[in-house]
Amino acid sequence: MSDVVAAGTSVDSGADISAWQTLKRGIEVSPELRQGFWGTVALALLGTAGRVVVPIAVQQTLDKGLNGPDGVDLGFVGVMAAVAAVALVLTGVSSYFMTARLFTTAERGLATLRIKAFRHVHDLPLLTQNTERRGALVSRVTSDVDQVSQFLVFGGIIGIISVGQIVVATAIMLFYSWQLTLVVWVCFLPLFASLGYFQRRLSEAYGVVRGMVGQMLSVVSEPVVGALVVRTHAIEDRTQARIDDSIARYQAASTKAQGFTAFSFSLGGLSGGLANALVILIGIWLGFAGDITSGEVLAFAFLVTLFVSPVQMGTQVLTDGQNAIAGWRRVIGILDTRADLDDPGPDGATLPEGPMTVEFDRVDFAYPGGPPVLVGVSELIQAGSRVAVVGETGSGKTTFAKVLTRLMDPTAGEVRLDGVDVRSIGFDSLRRRVVLVPQEGFLFDSTLFANVRYGDLNATADDVRAAATELGLGDWLEGLPHGLETRVGQRGESLSAGERQLVALIRAHLADPDLLVLDEATSAVDPALEMRIGRALERLMSGRTSVTIAHRLSTAENADEVIVFDRGRVVQRGSHQDLVAEGGVYGRLHGSWAAQQTS
Repeated sequence: MSDVVAAGTSVDSGADISAWQTLKRGIEVSPELRQGFWGTVALALLGTAGRVVVPIAVQQTLDKGLNGPDGVDLGFVGVMAAVAAVALVLTGVSSYFMTARLFTTAERGLATLRIKAFRHVHDLPLLTQNTERRGALVSRVTSDVDQVSQFLVFGGIIGIISVGQIVVATAIMLFYSWQLTLVVWVCFLPLFASLGYFQRRLSEAYGVVRGMVGQMLSVVSEPVVGALVVRTHAIEDRTQARIDDSIARYQAASTKAQGFTAFSFSLGGLSGGLANALVILIGIWLGFAGDITSGEVLAFAFLVTLFVSPVQMGTQVLTDGQNAIAGWRRVIGILDTRADLDDPGPDGATLPEGPMTVEFDRVDFAYPGGPPVLVGVSELIQAGSRVAVVGETGSGKTTFAKVLTRLMDPTAGEVRLDGVDVRSIGFDSLRRRVVLVPQEGFLFDSTLFANVRYGDLNATADDVRAAATELGLGDWLEGLPHGLETRVGQRGESLSAGERQLVALIRAHLADPDLLVLDEATSAVDPALEMRIGRALERLMSGRTSVTIAHRLSTAENADEVIVFDRGRVVQRGSHQDLVAEGGVYGRLHGSWAAQQTS
């Protein structure tokens, strides 16, 4: 169990960076998004140019082919029809290639983002992983990335086409009539002027929405993982109420965000309707004045449609964009959360093989914002010795094991293995030579063989059977329904707690470490299995330096030495017999434990 319940460092939300900074940082993280960008833009402009050819062809057909000075010119009408057809084909082909390029580039870039995010989750501080809701972490590297993907693939296409259409449509409209062009832009001026306001409000609103998604996933996943507790305590109604409340809060946040979208979309529709009406009215007035032809007015009406449509779609793109940027910020927040342990990598020291000495030199440790958990710990553990670490709950013994195995670094002092500071040892060497067997042996939803091989990924089935036999567990292994191919279930729930511990011991034996650190977990198993685990531990610790976090003092009785913790300090050390005779904290703990055994 943990020595202290403390507030850990939270994953950075990234909420303090602007949309532009988020996009810039996102492209830095996924450089593939830059590849072929200008080619994609060129295809978008080509497709847009094809769209505006049709209104021009209509204008030319009306003014010159049907109402020309020499009457109807069917040949010219045919040419214009052919030009329009070619333009439509060109638009379709360009749109296809643009979409394919954008989709491929976006998915390649987001695959890089997912990989980096997943990998960095493993490097996050243990405190961060323990205090951050699992659903929130999962949503950051799944649904948040999916939101970015949806925007880049679909919103990105619409955005590029929309910008191209607005630019090209404006240029052609200016060619026909600067007066009508001015009318169109004046109609849309209120919408354009309010975009900054909507961008800020949507950014805030969708930041809340993405956060609510993570919370909702956490609340939904917890009762699935803890289904046994939910059923045995008959708290289905309470659990469902929490889920309903989380869904309601997500709905409220999403509805609020969509309200801004609906308003901006309605404003775009109002501006478009006003622009169309004024173009027709003023166009007719200019026509009577001889400043514009009927064909040009009709062409202008088509061009206004090409202008209005992307502006209205732009409001949806803005919504999707803010939702995606909010998700992007959360993913970047993971990547920007500093890993607390730096791996020296290839430049790091390599531990020699064989039992190793362990030295704590004035080691202090405190959780962020919390009181000291370890204070001035200075201990030397000789190579090949068996040491038990005991103490009341919260005394610091589990933290001692985590600092020893460099799952956390001390806030002061040094931990040395064979005289080498653990912070200068490469992770590859450290993890091979030092193995921690936790109190709760976590198993993945696979076969027993796949789970055991995490100790040595090169191990064969014969290697695993040999390791089990050496630990005296061969008969247990062969007695399983399908032997090594037995499915262990999610979190190993198809096995008992004791059997999960046996798997963890075989895994540790395959790893063949020189320093073995065990967080003892035999209190929840039957006596027969406890004896089996005890015999396996005896064989596992043979020839190695071992440190055992002892929850049952029978373990301390068999150790070479016992280190006693109290309130973060080492208060006693010696053999079991000497410490019992000495009394103090150990004498009190042993007396209490002995009384429980006889009661």
